[in-house]
Amino acid sequence: MLSRLRKKNLHQWLPDYARHLVRRARTPHFDEPRHVLFALCDHYEPLWGRAPDDVGVARVDAWAEGYPKLADEFRDSDGRPPRHGWFFPGEEYRPHFLDQLAKLARAGYGEVEFHLHHDGDTAETLAPRIEDHLKTFAEHGHLSRNDQRNAAPFRWAFIHGNWSLANSRPDRKWCGVDDELVLLHKLGCYVDLTFPSAPDPCQPDKVNQIYWPTGDLTKRRSYEEGERARVGATHRDRLLMITGPLSLSRKGIGVRLENGAITGDDPPNAARVDSWIDQAIHIEGRPEWVFVKVHTHGAIEKATASLLGEGGRNMHTRLATYMRDGWKLHYVTAREMFNIARAAMDGKDGDPSAYFDYEVRPPPIAT
Repeated sequence: MLSRLRKKNLHQWLPDYARHLVRRARTPHFDEPRHVLFALCDHYEPLWGRAPDDVGVARVDAWAEGYPKLADEFRDSDGRPPRHGWFFPGEEYRPHFLDQLAKLARAGYGEVEFHLHHDGDTAETLAPRIEDHLKTFAEHGHLSRNDQRNAAPFRWAFIHGNWSLANSRPDRKWCGVDDELVLLHKLGCYVDLTFPSAPDPCQPDKVNQIYWPTGDLTKRRSYEEGERARVGATHRDRLLMITGPLSLSRKGIGVRLENGAITGDDPPNAARVDSWIDQAIHIEGRPEWVFVKVHTHGAIEKATASLLGEGGRNMHTRLATYMRDGWKLHYVTAREMFNIARAAMDGKDGDPSAYFDYEVRPPPIAT
C-alpha cells in the first residue's frame, strides 16, 4: 500500500488534503448569495511535441476561429462569455501566435499570461531571458503595466513549465533556480497558478488553498510553507499562490484523482465541475466567493477538439445550472481572479464583479 501511494506521490499531499476536509466541514453556513469564480488557465503550447511551425500555426488558427463560436453560446451572471487564460510559453514565440491571441483578447474572450519551460538556469541567467520575453509579449499588447515608479514595468501571472517551480523536482531538472519565487516577484509577477500538479512530485502539501508562501523564499520548494490568505491580512513583498481543486473523487466503484486537468482523454463533465466547486476554495473569512482554477494543454489537437466541442459545451452547460440554482457565475481571467482575491483580503464583500480590476489593470490589448 505504501509503495503504491509513493508511486503516485500521494504521500506528499494527502496530509493537507485531510486537513482540507476538516477545514471544509467547519466552513460556516450562510444566507448570502454564493459566487463561483471560474478561471480556465491554459498551458498553451502551439509547438507542443516539437511540432514544426506550420502545425503551430494551424493549432493557433483553430482557436482563433473556434473559440468565439463556442464562447458566444454562453454568458455568465455579468453577461460575459467564457474568459480563457492563454499562458503562452516565451520560448515558443512566433509573431503570428501572439497576434492571433491578441484578436481574441481584444474581443473580450480572455487574456494572455506568461508560461516558461527552462532548465539548468541560475537567477543571473534566467532574469534577462524573462525580461526579454515580457517585452516581446508587451509589444503585442499583452501583459498589464505597472504604475509604480522604480518597479518592474509589467505585472503578470505565471505558470511554470513541467511544474518545476523553484527547482522543485527531485532530480533538479527543468529549472535550476532555488530562489525563483523571489526572482519572479522582483520582475513583476504577482501570482503563481502552477498547482496542483499531482501526481507529479512537484506537488506541495498545500491543497485547495489560496496562500502566501512563507519562510525562506530563497530555498528550493519554498512554496511548501505558506499562510492561508484571509480577510484583513495581505503581503506586498511576495507573489500569491492560487491553487486549483485537488481531491479523491468517486469513479464507478473506485476512486479517481481529480486534479483539475482537462485533457482530450479526460474531458470536463458535470460530475467533474461539481467536484471542482465542492472543494470550496476561498479566502478565509469570505467563503461565499468560491475560486475554481482548472487547467489544460489546450493547443494539443485532441484537447482543442474537446474544449471547443462537446467537452467545453458540457462544462459551460453545467456551470450555467449553478446560476439557475441561485449562484452567481463569473468567468474570470487569472488577473481578475487575483484582483478579487486581493479585494477579499481588504475586506470587500458583495458582488465580486466590482473588483475585476481592483489592483492590476487590464493589459492594453483589452482596453
